[in-house]
Amino acid sequence: MTGAPSRDDETSRPANGSARPPAADRDLKPFAEPGPEHWHLRESYTFDRNVIAEIRRAANTGIYRIRGWGAKRRLPTLDDLVFLGASMSRYPLEGYREACGTDVVIGEDRAERPVHLQVPVTIAGMSFGSLSAEAKEALGRGASAAGTSTTTGDGGMTMEEREHSGLLVYQYLPSRYGMNPDHLRMADAIEVVVGQGAKPGGGGMLLGQKITERVAEMRTLPTGIDQRSACRHPDWTGPDDLEIKIGELREITDWQVPIYVKVGAARPYYDTALAVKAGADAVVVDGMQGGTAATQDVFIEHVGIPTIAAIPEAVRALRELGVHRREVKLIAAGGFRSGADIAKALALGADAASIGTAALIAIGDNDPAYEAEYRELGTSAGFWEDFQAGTDPAGITTQDPDLSARLDPVLAGRRLANYLQVLTIETQILSRANGKSHVLNLEPEDLAALTVEAAAMAKVPLAGTSWIPGAD
Repeated sequence: MTGAPSRDDETSRPANGSARPPAADRDLKPFAEPGPEHWHLRESYTFDRNVIAEIRRAANTGIYRIRGWGAKRRLPTLDDLVFLGASMSRYPLEGYREACGTDVVIGEDRAERPVHLQVPVTIAGMSFGSLSAEAKEALGRGASAAGTSTTTGDGGMTMEEREHSGLLVYQYLPSRYGMNPDHLRMADAIEVVVGQGAKPGGGGMLLGQKITERVAEMRTLPTGIDQRSACRHPDWTGPDDLEIKIGELREITDWQVPIYVKVGAARPYYDTALAVKAGADAVVVDGMQGGTAATQDVFIEHVGIPTIAAIPEAVRALRELGVHRREVKLIAAGGFRSGADIAKALALGADAASIGTAALIAIGDNDPAYEAEYRELGTSAGFWEDFQAGTDPAGITTQDPDLSARLDPVLAGRRLANYLQVLTIETQILSRANGKSHVLNLEPEDLAALTVEAAAMAKVPLAGTSWIPGAD
């Protein structure tokens, strides 16, 4: 095999995460590039070679496709926005002479111990089980060095994670796997998870090969058996019940820590408003570019709305309720990669951004150093998406002790801290260029859109005009 694999290689792999497809599926061959004798052929846009390969895979196996990562289809993103910058009408700030603040405080109105973030970027919830203990430790080390928080994920809190996380957010999920009231009290904030950007309305998966004795004990599950997390909480069905649940969590923690509510971006205006009504100190809105360790491919690609569309709708709800940038903070998630992404999210009205996939890449996910092993798995570094398989050569999304031992948590944590530092500096650079002395002073008026779609979703003018499509 030479070069990166085609999309055909990816779509023809079986859903069970095995390295080789079953015998019935081995007839699926990559399509060769047509030579001059085939130049008259025209590929269907509707039934292109990738669609055909997936239909054949489904027909051969009868198994729906499971994978990790996030949406791979082309979506409107924050790349479709640009900053206007300061010139005559606004003055920029000097980078080496004038300060630009980056701190964010969450829960100061209700919690005895508010969360003080030094940078406007947090680490999203990723479970021990989907990730190795070494990876969870690395995330805690990196976040702590940068002065921000990390988050537990489904399956509970590990002591490695608690020990190395200066600020740890405890996720309270529908599955209740690993839920421990004592661990709730050990956390610096609690995040009630209603939904996730990669799968709003659905639960996660953890295949049996990753359910080791330790993972099984934490989740009260049998070892080696596939596990599907619940898609809704067992003891409440709506915002009134959630308000009661948040009250219970505040009592359990003696009103010490902030309570977040996380929703997958589907109806962000209403979901944000209801979360505020229920008493949340922060709302986390996760767009469909958000990643996952494992779920159905049809979920990842066809459920939810893009992050660029979700943020303004959540902000609209907060503003109408009079709590924006005040009592209730907004954390945006889903596909953030650079300081430019962070700065644009803040300009649209978010108070912070949360990263997951990018954090894994920073600590070593899809590392080209393991290219030979990725090729043995039928893929290539930068393309590998089978987080559910437990065969990660980089030792991050695995429970195999030989593989996870490859990840040095200290070195990986240092890499994450470096990456968070770059994100923060880039956000400051763009803030100063727009004349802002704090990153949270960025505003929609600092932005223009390059496409009609982005203008309509972000609710900022199309570049060179004053037109916001759909605005009254």
